[in-house]
Amino acid sequence: MPVPIPRQRAIPAAESGQAQAASASGGGPAEESATDASATARRTPDTAVNTTDKAENNTTHTNLTLLLIEDDPAGSPIVPDMLDQAGKPIRVRTARNLTEAGRLLTDDVHCILLDLALPAPGRDDSDDELAVLRHVLKLAPRHAVLALTASGDAERGAEAVRVGAQDYLFRDELDGRLLSRAIRYAVERKRSESAERRLAEGRLRAQENRRLERGLLPTPLLDGSPLRFAARYRPGRSRALLGGDFYDVVRTPDGTVHAMIGDVCGHGPDEAALGVELRIAWRALTLAGLCGDQLLNTLQQVLEHERADDEIFATLCTVDIAPDGRRAGLCLAGHPSPLLASPGRPARLLPYDNNGPALGLLPGARWPRMQVELGAEWSLMLYTDGLIEGRIGQGRERLGQEGMTEMVRRQFAEGLRGEALLRAAVNEVRNLNGGELTDDVAVLLLDRVP
Repeated sequence: MPVPIPRQRAIPAAESGQAQAASASGGGPAEESATDASATARRTPDTAVNTTDKAENNTTHTNLTLLLIEDDPAGSPIVPDMLDQAGKPIRVRTARNLTEAGRLLTDDVHCILLDLALPAPGRDDSDDELAVLRHVLKLAPRHAVLALTASGDAERGAEAVRVGAQDYLFRDELDGRLLSRAIRYAVERKRSESAERRLAEGRLRAQENRRLERGLLPTPLLDGSPLRFAARYRPGRSRALLGGDFYDVVRTPDGTVHAMIGDVCGHGPDEAALGVELRIAWRALTLAGLCGDQLLNTLQQVLEHERADDEIFATLCTVDIAPDGRRAGLCLAGHPSPLLASPGRPARLLPYDNNGPALGLLPGARWPRMQVELGAEWSLMLYTDGLIEGRIGQGRERLGQEGMTEMVRRQFAEGLRGEALLRAAVNEVRNLNGGELTDDVAVLLLDRVP
């Protein structure tokens, strides 16, 4: 067994400028602990560590520091000389109780060695053999903890690990090599546990966000309508389900089917939230009987009240299809015109002449409602500019509305309809772009088949 070191060496001189003075004056353990705390308080920002995470991440670059919490009535020290993996001495601080430990538990402490025989504070914990450990874990939730117990009391040590300690050691089997290895192991295990906990918390937050975003996506209300509906949605933000694009489809009691698609400028979470607000407002106003210029004027008021910046605007396209399905009213607020395909006729863009400005640009603006003949059998595709602004190859040329129209004509000629058509269109646009599209993409398709 190594020769026991005197208690006054529990605080190395390198850690406390007052160590020599304390030793010369014959200061006892309590005086040395206070001296160590005073020296820690005077430590400069260059040597102090601000957070526990930094302490965990820097264990390979700085001396390890051990906080020993024990109260031996005989006064015999239990910690031998120790070296870390780099051959540097492991610094030791000693606390006789939890109050003193709280003062010495600074952020540069890497590990705590706790004697389980230490009495716990308070009377309510008298029947709990691990009460002192529970107090320490509560006091230092981010520090590695080694439990120290009597030889042969392995069951208590194992229970300490189950409660939260990283490992346990027997008091009468301690030597420098064993304790040094146990400290390094405990520090690394605690760091791994902290990383796993943060990763799990991040995953839970991501799952909650995905459930929230998925709940904010629309559920079309088309009960009783003969029209078939399909949609594709791809947010431009990485790992997001919701972007600044929005759409919705509802059927009012008179049999009219109302469809809408819009785009809030920008791609962040604020724009996504504003898009959801506009979609919900559109559904409520539509079910209340508003349409055309009156509806868009009210939506502009919603936008003006809810946007975070006066420069934020939104484009919008609304379509109301008559109960017989043969004609529709069209309103455009700075948005690309829908595409209409019919048997025997090539796919074409609907008129764009009487469009109005985007919402939020001009106060008191007007949005004319155009009447459009659809025919007996047709497919109507509404989309956002993310579908047409992707690049073609390596150059600067964009797909544009003409390129999109030609692409959809070809896909219709190949017999694609509904979900298959939208999936093929979005995939081809992405392939032409040479990778994922950076802008949000929303596309919806309404089909009438007699």
